[in-house]
Amino acid sequence: MARWSYPRLSSGEITPREVWLSRRRLLAGATLGMAVGAAPRALAEPLHTRPGPFQAAEKPTPLQDVTHYNNFYEFGLDKTDPSTRSGRFHARPWTVSVEGLVAHPRVWDIDALIAAMPIEERLYRMRCVEAWSMVIPWDGFPLASLLALAEPLGSARYVAFESVVRPAEMPGQTGGLDSLAWPYVEGLRLDEAMHPLTLLAVGLYGETLPNQNGAPVRLVVPWKYGFKGIKSITRIRLVERMPPTTWNQMNPAEYGFFANVNPDVDHPRWSQASERVIGAGGFFGGGRKKTLMFNGYGEQVAGLYGTMNLRSFY
Repeated sequence: MARWSYPRLSSGEITPREVWLSRRRLLAGATLGMAVGAAPRALAEPLHTRPGPFQAAEKPTPLQDVTHYNNFYEFGLDKTDPSTRSGRFHARPWTVSVEGLVAHPRVWDIDALIAAMPIEERLYRMRCVEAWSMVIPWDGFPLASLLALAEPLGSARYVAFESVVRPAEMPGQTGGLDSLAWPYVEGLRLDEAMHPLTLLAVGLYGETLPNQNGAPVRLVVPWKYGFKGIKSITRIRLVERMPPTTWNQMNPAEYGFFANVNPDVDHPRWSQASERVIGAGGFFGGGRKKTLMFNGYGEQVAGLYGTMNLRSFY
């Protein structure tokens, strides 16, 4: 059985939970209503959570930035489009199907799924392929817990994900980025999907996900570039062959299937050696820092890739 070591940080490195919780309450009162005030549900709902095992050492990105600086092309191309154009999107009722090469396929109601899973607080680094980053306190459960209930068959090698298609509620699906085919699709190798870092997030900052952040459930794989984090998931399939993924289909020379954060492999149009830290001040609202291999999670995930050439398998 594979083993993964958990990050071992000194107590002084970790932001105390009560500090970021108090910050969340302050920011939530000031900004969350503005962030999702146009949504069908006026405010996000609190989640019953417990501290999770993975906690980044950095301070969380302010809620205002997490909810107002987003890539969610179903709502538009600009970073502010998800927060300003997602008001008609309905995240309830919602179902997620788990199907394909599994012993127990099932369609889950999202609230029944949340009730069935212990929801953990995990503070993860998030690195965008565009060379900016955040540190986000996600609330969710390991994808492995859901897959274990489905019992993958021996022939399953990959996990394919599919997002919702609702052009009446998601204006970006009616035009704008015509090169993207809907639905948005993503995929992981089964061992990546079963890794304890891989999360299905149902909230952030202790409350259910705002529409602009992928409500009601999204994928979070912190050692990969952010576009792997498919949002508003409706379907999860276990398959034998590598599934298609949206950005790889759109431009395979620039966006690989694996999308592991690698500062030594530049995007064809920009360097990946450093990143702009959103919410940290400085030029264009973000200080810069050096990008870490696997986004700083190499101790936990490097063994997944063995002797793979990470320049070829990008």
